Amino acid sequence: MTHREMAEANFKEGYNCSQAVFAAFSEEVGLPRQTALQLASGFGGGIGRMREVCGAFSGAVMALGALYGSDDPVHKTAVYAMVQELAAKFKAETGSLICRELLGLDKPEGSPVASPRTETYYKKRPCVEMVGLAADLLEQYLAEHPVPRREANT
Repeated sequence: MTHREMAEANFKEGYNCSQAVFAAFSEEVGLPRQTALQLASGFGGGIGRMREVCGAFSGAVMALGALYGSDDPVHKTAVYAMVQELAAKFKAETGSLICRELLGLDKPEGSPVASPRTETYYKKRPCVEMVGLAADLLEQYLAEHPVPRREANT
C-alpha cells in the first residue's frame, strides 16, 4: 500500500486530515501509529477546525520535522527551507495552503464539531484529495532527499 493509499484510508476511517497524513508516515518517523494519531489530532480542520493552514499539509510538515529536524535551535533554517519547498509544491497543485480557501469557505464555520462523514461530505469536500496529494509530495521529497542517519545519544 502506498503512502497515498494509507493516508486516504486513514481519512476515510474518520481521522482528520493531519492525522491521516502523519500516521501514514509513522513507520518512517519511528513512532507508533497511536502516538502519531495523538500528536496530529489538533491539527485537523485547518488547526482545531479553525480553517487556517490545511491539516493535510500540517501532517506532512510534522513528518518533515520528525525526520529532518534537529533539537539544536541553530539548525531550524534547514527545516524551514524544506517546509517552504514542500509548501510551494502543494500550493502549485492546489492554489492555497489555507483550509477555508481549499474548501471554498468565506469564513470558518465557528464550531469545533466535525461534520459527519457521509457520502455527501466526501462528494463536496476535497479533503481526500488533499490528504493524498500531501502524502505523494512528502513521499517524493523523501525519495529525492534521503533522511540523514542519526547517531544514537549515549
